Amino acid sequence: MLNTIRLEHVLFLDIETVPLFQKYEELDELEQSLWAAKTRYQRKDEFTPEAFYERAGIWAEFGKIVCISVGYFSFKEGKRRFRTTSFSGEESNLLVEFKNLLEKYFNKEEHLLCAHNGKEFDFPYIARRMIIHGIGIPEKLNLFGKKPWEVSHIDTMELWKFGDYKHFTSLKLLTHILNIPSPKDDIDGSEVYRVYYEEKDLDRIRRYCEKDTVAVAQVFLRLRNQPLLTEEEIVSV
Repeated sequence: MLNTIRLEHVLFLDIETVPLFQKYEELDELEQSLWAAKTRYQRKDEFTPEAFYERAGIWAEFGKIVCISVGYFSFKEGKRRFRTTSFSGEESNLLVEFKNLLEKYFNKEEHLLCAHNGKEFDFPYIARRMIIHGIGIPEKLNLFGKKPWEVSHIDTMELWKFGDYKHFTSLKLLTHILNIPSPKDDIDGSEVYRVYYEEKDLDRIRRYCEKDTVAVAQVFLRLRNQPLLTEEEIVSV
């Protein structure tokens, strides 16, 4: 079934997120209380709510998206190309731009969205942040009332599980064992907070996010037993 999907029908994506505020002290008293309650299980007795706040970007209620990178295949004159682009900056603006892309170019029944751990993180995070900003959810992200086979989402981590629901494999590990050039040659996810708030280097985050998007596409190709993308086939637009 995986090999019956036309590559040009798939939009590959990755998101980068950070805490909504740079510092814990910027939360008001109620928000601090809600943050403490939300993270009680994860923190246990090892961290105070304040010490744990740098990880707030993981939760859509306390974080925000600073970059969405997408990539798609094109085949013209017998040449395969993988084109990437990114939406970054003010969250409400990038969400609207991403929504417009979906509704204009990836709105047909055969179109699919693909991300690594996307079903647990990227797809619901984007949808939640859209609701928070009062942005209508595009059909490809709206799961209300849909049967499982009607959901247009592919998750490369889920594909790698092969039904083993206890299994978690990071994109970094998967690219390593599948002999895919590692996208982690600059920063990793744990550094996005620092790069965004301290270095204020959004371009660096964008480049990192695009590399992860390429990595997701490479994993998808390996799962289909197809040749990996070469540097010449990857085009940033």
